[in-house]
Amino acid sequence: MEKVKCRIEGEFCANCSAKMERALSNTEGYGETTINYVTKTICIPPSKIQEAQAIMEKIEPGIKLVALTNSRSHRGVHQVEEGKEDLTKHLIRIAVAAVLFIIGLIFTPKWQNSTYYLLEYLVYLSAYSLVGYKVLAKAIQNILHGAVFDENFLMSIATIGAIGIHQLPEAVGVMLFYSVGEYFEDRAVDRSRHSIQALLDIRPDSANLLYQLQVIRVDPEDVQVGQSIVVRPGERIPLDGVVINGSSYLDTSALTGEAVPRKAEKGDTVLAGMINTTGALTVRVLREYADSSIEKILDLVENANSRKAKTEKFITTFARYYTPVVVAVALGIALIPPLFLEMGGFNQWLYRALTILVISCPCAFVISVPLGYFAGIGGASRHGILIKGANYLEALTQVKTVVFDKTGTLTQGVFEIVEIQPAEGFSAERICEIAAKAEAHSNHPIAQSIRKSFTGDVSSSGLEGYKEFAGKGIQAMVEGLPVLIGKKSLLAEQGIQVSEDSVTRAGTQVYLAVAGNYAGSICIADRIRSGAQETIRILKNAGIKTVMLTGDHASAAGDVSQKLGIHEFYADLLPEDKVARLEHVLEEQKWTKGKVAFVGDGINDAPVLTRADIGIAMGGLGSDAAIEAADVVFMEDQPTKLINALEIAQFTKRIIWQNISFALFIKIGFIVLGMLGMANMWEAVFADVGVALLAVLNAARVRSYSGKGVNLEGKSISAEANLEGVTAK
Repeated sequence: MEKVKCRIEGEFCANCSAKMERALSNTEGYGETTINYVTKTICIPPSKIQEAQAIMEKIEPGIKLVALTNSRSHRGVHQVEEGKEDLTKHLIRIAVAAVLFIIGLIFTPKWQNSTYYLLEYLVYLSAYSLVGYKVLAKAIQNILHGAVFDENFLMSIATIGAIGIHQLPEAVGVMLFYSVGEYFEDRAVDRSRHSIQALLDIRPDSANLLYQLQVIRVDPEDVQVGQSIVVRPGERIPLDGVVINGSSYLDTSALTGEAVPRKAEKGDTVLAGMINTTGALTVRVLREYADSSIEKILDLVENANSRKAKTEKFITTFARYYTPVVVAVALGIALIPPLFLEMGGFNQWLYRALTILVISCPCAFVISVPLGYFAGIGGASRHGILIKGANYLEALTQVKTVVFDKTGTLTQGVFEIVEIQPAEGFSAERICEIAAKAEAHSNHPIAQSIRKSFTGDVSSSGLEGYKEFAGKGIQAMVEGLPVLIGKKSLLAEQGIQVSEDSVTRAGTQVYLAVAGNYAGSICIADRIRSGAQETIRILKNAGIKTVMLTGDHASAAGDVSQKLGIHEFYADLLPEDKVARLEHVLEEQKWTKGKVAFVGDGINDAPVLTRADIGIAMGGLGSDAAIEAADVVFMEDQPTKLINALEIAQFTKRIIWQNISFALFIKIGFIVLGMLGMANMWEAVFADVGVALLAVLNAARVRSYSGKGVNLEGKSISAEANLEGVTAK
């Protein structure tokens, strides 16, 4: 279903956001609809904007939907400016109401004993109106539309009841402190919006277009693919491209989280959002702005909340039923005890019931969970980790098995020839020459390493009948001779026997046959990637099983597995075999109710990335295949990013459950104290406001998570790894 993003103008709370989501999702023609409470945006069918606004206004009067068409101009700016204006007005109303409230507290004893007792009502009700009129208006509006049980209803009933039993200071105090609590909650949410705006500030605002030997300053969206731009020292690169002139060092920290500058020179790919620090660069644009890496990254981070975690959905449902239950309990306390108990009168039990209504507002539950996940996703992005949704962040806490691709993931994919074993009648130089010429058209890293090792001219002019066999090798005519190069199985299919005695070194074995005769083998070794061993060690210490899938020869796979300490490895796999083997791993893991993550390079592993519970593309920055297929994208080729991602997920989960447990404990505790008459309205409103505020502040801790001092599953990550038990399959 095609949808358009809209900005939601107007004030609404987290609980009302959940109600509007539910109303739209239950209306035919919308599908599952999610409101991003932090960015105040929603995606709906373009033909349904007016209808959706009407539905949302029934729940939250004053709501307005504005369709967003420009990818750059809408991000964050309107929400932040609107938030500042609303907070200023809110603070002024609170200040005036507080002054009137203090005047009332000072003069009330005199007014109650004189003919000026009406002044007491005038002062208190004026203060009450300033901070409570919106709450009362929303409560009435919601009741008219059949939406009774929400925080506006609870606060209205509680305070009106207090006024009815002549508890004016408490009625005004409750509404005043509730309003103060809302102000601080709004400020906390506004800070989250500011943090998003700060992230979006890495978006370049202009580009220096090279046009007819002149440099023209233009909007990045106006630059076309193939045009050239100039990036001066200190400027952000505005679009993805390739350097065609100049050299410099680039600050990539905004994208990757890494502070070490990266050198860029002629022929290197550069990405939008990187900062040019030293020399001037001329860059040929490879992608339009809308398709650039930075735009995709920002879109992923901004819209990650659209995929809700199970915990978030549970809390929303819980709040939906929690409020009516508490109202029923309060009603019972107000009506039943006075009929059967002699202790206390009706006013006393009514006061207790009103106190319970004050403490029972569900906002602390509803707001802290999505803010926690949003902060977790934002914190991960600061470490160069893109997580597409809260559901994937939650799933990372349940990972029990991690399946790795080998080449380009655990190893660098930088191959070198370490040995050539020629058969009788062939020399090592001749084998290298034939292999290099046969691989002239291939972009595979192994083919590139063979061509690089050959010092002569690698030309495709003498190459005919070129044919690739996926996952096996190549068949071609080289200088008029039929050549087969690839795995042993490819030669075996043509009846060419290969002696195992020819394999003496661990590595990737490439076999060569010329004119139907075995000519020899080339052993190519890959380098283990920095951080791979540490990553496997930490995973093993945390009790997470590790598996490696590779199309490489068993000897090369076994060598890497032994060095890293991987539990199991499966070698000689074709692309379809990888999917089948992953299916087997998923079936085994199903009984433990754990999740299986697959970590690959994101380009040739798209089917496996898609099939895994969590697909993780490593080094996928700038790769369309990686961003599309994976659920999590590491923006640099660093296996240790997996540990960062798992730890951030665990930390986020811990913070969220702290918020839920704390809110439940405090609210249930005050409900009991209210029933026993041991808590008054003042204490109840302080507890309610305090719980919501502390939950929001606690959730904000996730965004500044440093990755230090948090261990996976409570296990030490510094203990020595057990490197035994490597199993070859």
